[in-house]
Amino acid sequence: MSTDLLEKLVDKSLTKEQLLEKVKQDSKLIPEVVNSMNSSKAAIRYGCGKVLMNLSEEQPGKLYPYFDFFVEILDSKYRILTWQAMAIIANLTSVDKDKKFDLIFNKYYNFINDEYMVTVANLVGNSGKIARFKPNLIPMITNQILKVDGLKTTPHLTNECKRVIAESAITTFDAFFDKIENKERVFSFVKKQVNSSRKSLKTKAEKFLNKWEKKDNLVRAG
Repeated sequence: MSTDLLEKLVDKSLTKEQLLEKVKQDSKLIPEVVNSMNSSKAAIRYGCGKVLMNLSEEQPGKLYPYFDFFVEILDSKYRILTWQAMAIIANLTSVDKDKKFDLIFNKYYNFINDEYMVTVANLVGNSGKIARFKPNLIPMITNQILKVDGLKTTPHLTNECKRVIAESAITTFDAFFDKIENKERVFSFVKKQVNSSRKSLKTKAEKFLNKWEKKDNLVRAG
C-alpha cells in the first residue's frame, strides 16, 4: 500500500468503509494499516484503528497474528487508541487458540480503575463478548465488573457517570448471567440500582431482576 492511499483518509477522499473493503480484499495491506495506528496524523491513526476494529469483528483470524501489537497499544497516550485496542482485543478472543488473552487479563482489566468514564464503560461493554469466548474466565470477569459499585469519582467520572457504567454492567451481566455461579452477588449489585435517580438504570435493573430471579427460582425449585 502506498502512503498516498492512507493520506486520503486525511483529506477524506477515502472513507474508512472504502479502506476496510480494500483490506478485506487484500490481506497484504494489513501490516501497514496496523502500523499506521502509530501515525502522527490523527485522521490516519484513528481511521486505521476503526478499520481494524471492524475487521477484527468480521475476520478476527486475519488480525490474530498482531495480538501482541494491540496489547502494546493499550498503553497509548491517546485514549481513543486505547479504546480501539480494547475492542479489537475483545474481538480477537474468539480465535485466541494460544490463550494470549488469559495472560494479559490483569493488564486488560486494570482499566476498571481508570479515571475516565468512557474507558471504564468500554471495558464493561467489551466484557460480554469476552465472557462468551472465554467462559473459563467468567468468575474473574464477574469479579472485575462488580468493582464498578465502588469506583472512586474523578473530574472525568462523576456519580452520574457511575450510574451510566452501572447500566452498562447490567447489560453485560445479562449476556452471560446463566453461566455465573455466584448469582447472589450480581443480584445484590442490581438491586442497589432499583432506586437509582437515573430512570433508564432503574428500568434496566427492574427488567433484569424480573427476568433472572424468576428463572433462578425455577432452577432452584427444580
